[in-house]
This record gives sequence, structure tokens and C-alpha cells, in this order.
Amino acid sequence: MTIAEFDDPRLAAIYDTVNTHEPGEQPRFVLDLVARLGIDRATIVDIGCGTGLITRDLARRGHDVIGVDPSAEMIAVGRARPFGDQVRWIVGAVADVGAVDADLAIMTSHVAQFFVDDGAWDRALGAAHRALRPGGVLGFESRNPGDRAWERWTPAEVTAVVDPVAGPIDWWTEVHDVRDGVVRFANHYRFEATGEVLVSEAALRFRTRDELTSSLDRAGFDIERIDGDWSGGPADETSPEHVVVARRR
Repeated sequence: MTIAEFDDPRLAAIYDTVNTHEPGEQPRFVLDLVARLGIDRATIVDIGCGTGLITRDLARRGHDVIGVDPSAEMIAVGRARPFGDQVRWIVGAVADVGAVDADLAIMTSHVAQFFVDDGAWDRALGAAHRALRPGGVLGFESRNPGDRAWERWTPAEVTAVVDPVAGPIDWWTEVHDVRDGVVRFANHYRFEATGEVLVSEAALRFRTRDELTSSLDRAGFDIERIDGDWSGGPADETSPEHVVVARRR
């Protein structure tokens, strides 16, 4: 069965299991950004929040958090999980958040790359700009095309996980096309308990550092730093990530 990425409630339910964060990666990055704000109760917008793994943790810590995602299935999972009742959830686009004078806006799990079209990306940045107060911070990450990560996404690289409800799951990625900075691929999920395989189609845009810099400037952001990995390494031609921190003008 072929479906859009995580539009199926069965895939939304296992999202946290198949998309775990390594220690010291995105959750730590977000918490560091929040700590630097120096605000006990910050207003934070999580763009493309998914099931709200980070969103709910920020709410648990006492922040006023808005989680926005186009997938009703993903947000339904987030609502039902611990501290989900302390988040303001929006099923829709970042433009639906409006001007909330947020202190921080975040995009994690490579959400920035799901805005494949440049126009859509510009509109998302514009909406993030409107949601933030003057001087508010935007933090996100986007894979560096120089690292050519898609070449490692092959059916031979199978990841085995165990979901607390669905049981053992094998999953892998198959790339279909790489063109003009856009990688089109399918994720395959095989459920051992039933033998069912779900195939989820998706596309990601790999933007260069120059492309990210230009788009942020157009949207009214000043870049504070771009790191090449989660440890703060340099963003060079082959670094795995562009980890971006920018401030609203």
C-alpha cells in the first residue's frame, strides 16, 4: 500500500519509534536555544511538530507551546500522549499560527526540507517571521547536499526497531529520483506481526548554505550561526548538516 508520508494513522502511531533522536542532537539543540532566551515561560512555535515529541517536552517544562502540522493523524497522536493537553495544537500550515509574538520558532526532524518548492519555503519563512516578535529566534536544520546523504539510503540498509504496540518493525528507504536539489524516495515499513508492508512516498529539498542564507535574508532574518553538525562543528562542503540559528529583524 502506497500512502503519503505519515498520513496513515498506523504510521503516525509508530513515528516516534522509527524516528528516534540520538543523544546530543535535536532535543539538546532546542533546549540550548530556549536556555539562551533567558525566559522562564517562553512562547514557542514548533513548525511541523509531528507527534510533538519535542513540543510536549517544552510544555512539560512550563513553556507556552504552539504545535502546528498539516497531518491530523500526527497531531492526534500528540494530543493523546503525556503533556499533550498542555500544547495548543493547530492542524494546518505555519501561516495558520498568525502573529503571536513568539520568542522562538523551531523546525526539527528536517522539516525545512519538506518545503520542496522555493515559493513554499519563502512563504513558510515569511509566516515564521510574522509569528515571532522582533528579535525572536528561528532554529532549524537542513541536510547539506555536499554530504550526499541520499546515496546511503538504500534497501540494503534495514533498520530494525520494536514499537511498544505494533511490535517488531523493519524499515528502509529506496531513492527514486535525484534532480535539481530534490530527492524523491519511498520509506518501506514491514510489520513482523502481520507481514504487512506500508510504503510511504516523500520528497525532500537539499538546499545549499548559500540558498538558505539568501532565503533567510529575503524573509527578514539575520543569521547568527550555521553549524555543520549537532556538536557545533564547521559548516563546510561535506559537513552532514546546516544547523541554523537566525534572528528576526
